[in-house]
Amino acid sequence: MTITLNGQSTPCADGSSILSLLTEHGLAPETVVVELNRTIIPGENYASTALADGDHVEVLRFVGGG
Repeated sequence: MTITLNGQSTPCADGSSILSLLTEHGLAPETVVVELNRTIIPGENYASTALADGDHVEVLRFVGGG
């Protein structure tokens, strides 16, 4: 299947969850916020939230600085 990840068309395995997507891209779940089809998904739901063909996923990473 194909999803849109941060504005880019990205292949994704059927049955993938948000957690598996983050892991595949080397992102620590505790350091990001995920928006799925314009809805913020709570971190505790990453493993149980399945992705579907055509989904739009935005992954935001917080960066500190001063």
